[in-house]
Amino acid sequence: MELLYEDQTEIIRQAAYEVHKYFGTGFLEKVYENALKYKLEKKGLQISQQCQIPVYFIDNFKVGDYYADLMVEKKIIIELKTASTLDPIHFAQVKNYLKATEIKLGLLINFGTPKLQFKRIIL
Repeated sequence: MELLYEDQTEIIRQAAYEVHKYFGTGFLEKVYENALKYKLEKKGLQISQQCQIPVYFIDNFKVGDYYADLMVEKKIIIELKTASTLDPIHFAQVKNYLKATEIKLGLLINFGTPKLQFKRIIL
């Protein structure tokens, strides 16, 4: 069975591991975000950083904006964390971003642990 956006996901996973190997833990999320964006662009992917995504409620009423850490090829949202562990709220956050944008795949990447945490979340 083929995974959704398997090729791009593998490129992202490898780049995230390279960033984690280089920096380890202990930096602010923005450092990892900037480094991952750089690595992914070097690998030929189109990356948007902190792109504004409107969130709507009933009757198409705008209730706010979400800023995606990284968006890959306008079809994968990457949410980065520097937490001691991934909590259920982190997964819920990504699921809500997917619902708000109608994007099908989100990646939750945690640089805050000695072993990189990389999770796929599908809407």
